[in-house]
Amino acid sequence: MKGGKLIAQILKAEEVEYLFCFPNNPLIDCAAEADIRTILTRTERVAVNMADGYARASSGMKIGIAAVQNGPGIENAFAGVAHAYADSSPILLLPCADPHPQIGIFPNFQANRSYAEVTKWAEVLSFASRVPDMMRLAFTYLRLGQKGPVILEVPREVVAEESGFDTLVYKPVREARSAADPGQVKEAVDVLLAAKCPVIHAGQGVHYAQAYEEMLALAEFLQIPVMTTMAGKSAFPENHPLSLGASGGTGTKAAAHFLKKADLILGIGCSFSKSPFATPLPEGPTLIQLTHHERDVNKAYAVDHVLLGDAQLVLRQVMAELRSRLGAEGRGENQDLQQEIAGIKNEWLNEWMPKLTSDEVPINPYRVIWDLMHTLDRENSIVSHESGNPRDQMVPFFESVVPHGYLGWGHTTQLGFSLGACMGAKVAMPQRTVVTVMGDAAFGMVGMDFETAVRERIPILVLLLDNGCLGGYSKHIPVASAKYGSRFLSGDYAKVAEGLGGYAERVEGPGEIVPAIRRALAAMAEGQPALLDVITKEEPIFSRYR
Repeated sequence: MKGGKLIAQILKAEEVEYLFCFPNNPLIDCAAEADIRTILTRTERVAVNMADGYARASSGMKIGIAAVQNGPGIENAFAGVAHAYADSSPILLLPCADPHPQIGIFPNFQANRSYAEVTKWAEVLSFASRVPDMMRLAFTYLRLGQKGPVILEVPREVVAEESGFDTLVYKPVREARSAADPGQVKEAVDVLLAAKCPVIHAGQGVHYAQAYEEMLALAEFLQIPVMTTMAGKSAFPENHPLSLGASGGTGTKAAAHFLKKADLILGIGCSFSKSPFATPLPEGPTLIQLTHHERDVNKAYAVDHVLLGDAQLVLRQVMAELRSRLGAEGRGENQDLQQEIAGIKNEWLNEWMPKLTSDEVPINPYRVIWDLMHTLDRENSIVSHESGNPRDQMVPFFESVVPHGYLGWGHTTQLGFSLGACMGAKVAMPQRTVVTVMGDAAFGMVGMDFETAVRERIPILVLLLDNGCLGGYSKHIPVASAKYGSRFLSGDYAKVAEGLGGYAERVEGPGEIVPAIRRALAAMAEGQPALLDVITKEEPIFSRYR
């Protein structure tokens, strides 16, 4: 059996269903011959972004696989892999490599060297006889420990080389998870029970551990309010009486209020990072951090108690210890706390209602978000933001109610990521309505890949907030903008989307938003991707409470 066929058979054994690719890699045909559906994009970065979104939407249970060619292909893919690494997304990239005699010779690009800083593991598959061992290692890195991308370069001669195997001898890699030290669990429970104003700070690790029920049970058992990070958004239902909503670079007033008064913060599946897209933690509260990777601990804040392990397993340990002390029912509902949360939320929404329901023309982007939220079936949807103003406007105000109802991201902020990510999410969860809210600058980066959605019949909605500029950049490039108009953009994106074969409308009045969304959803139900080019104002005000 040749190396390429052996690789494809191993991918099938690992239950891989899709290969996201562009454009010239012999593994593409090998995968197709093995009945792995190949989805060819218009750019390498979007292929990687699709693999990324596919993995995220499935909580990492499905591994996103991408294949690109050597040289310019793997060079172009770098941004997508760097993004997956920053957000700990499990994808396997299988680029073609230069022939053996040319590896490491200038000016040829050797991917495993350059990608070492943005992957968990980066290697070259040198011989077809090593295919089973190297693929097993790749999937071991993908399924064990903290999530992240893996790259295995495959030279063309290895694809064509006889492996020495007549039949597949390979056992799929099983996930392995670990719980925390029981003594440390007891210590953490001691301080948790002693806290007067604890807050749960939930991150992306809750999604990957699928610890939704366990975190909900803990919050209700002790009546602890819950905020999520941007990447953790939708890990806790935001219509729950204990929800504080999400907070990152922007956030809800309730999250800011309870963080300020907290005497203990319990981080679950979070890295406690410091970044422009993470809400700073206050000084003073006791910190408990539940994470499964030691590099998250003490990197930005001094942590008092560490629970190292899988979020689902560790929360089960915590709940078992709590029940042994408090009984099966817990503390019972804290009506005063729930009323305090509801009061702050209502006060905050009332402050913002003039923008959320604005009749301004050009349309206020907050009105678009508000109308989208009240038009979608949120229990059966996945919504994502784009980098920049759409992210900062969406994160606080779009209320997510089910796991993965919102695809949050942003440890790195590459414009255009959400298009590929949402296409990948739709492939992973075809029963969900998938929407990305993008700006015109972001669409300019990746817009031609809307044709990929059309050609591959991936019916997502691109809700384009078209304000004709790089929003907020007047403070970054004021001279260039004043002299040369550098931050201003133009284009009729509805015509672009229509020309690429999708359903498209241009929306100019606030009263048109809901009918246009409904028409787009109807087109999507028939398998057609849709784009709504919504003409908006540049909105400079954000929900920031730092």
